[in-house]
Amino acid sequence: MGQKDPRVDAYIAKSADFAKPILIHIRKVVHSACPDVVEGMKWSMPHFDYKGIFCGMAAFKQHCTFGFWKGSLLKLKPAEEKAMGQFGCIRSIDDLPSTKALAGIIKQAAKLNDEGVRVPKPKRPPKPPVKTPPSLKAALAKSKKASAIYDAFSPSCKREYVEWITEAKTEETRAKRVASAIEWMAEGKKRNWKYEAC
Repeated sequence: MGQKDPRVDAYIAKSADFAKPILIHIRKVVHSACPDVVEGMKWSMPHFDYKGIFCGMAAFKQHCTFGFWKGSLLKLKPAEEKAMGQFGCIRSIDDLPSTKALAGIIKQAAKLNDEGVRVPKPKRPPKPPVKTPPSLKAALAKSKKASAIYDAFSPSCKREYVEWITEAKTEETRAKRVASAIEWMAEGKKRNWKYEAC
């Protein structure tokens, strides 16, 4: 059996007058379409869990939002106005699908959680190769030990050193960082060696 949360009651009570009937309606349809849903608060907004994170609603100054955690898998028509969730800026109950249609969408979303379907993670484009700045190249040429260790570093370890050096605002700071980098690399240390577990 589902559970209501008094914090959601308090959230609705504190919402703007236009938002109260919208939030009450959404809450009622969610509980009706998915009786085992459990209410809670996430990110200071009402959320509904059903076999994992499920859907949530929120009220703002001039609109409300409602959306599903796996909304990208529901194949809903894109909202005309961009906002959190899949239904855009909701200013009245009329901005939502009919009660029957909304219940159907909620049931589709519940089925995804029943089946353990996961939202595929977006593929990140590969990072460009690390370009060693000339000042670091010159310093590495003078230290065989540091150069050998730098060459053996993974691309991410190299990138940490390069970014630390190149983000320095002055030439003086850059030179100090290059000197520290060479010293640390000669000792076999990664850029953030101070924070690594012993």
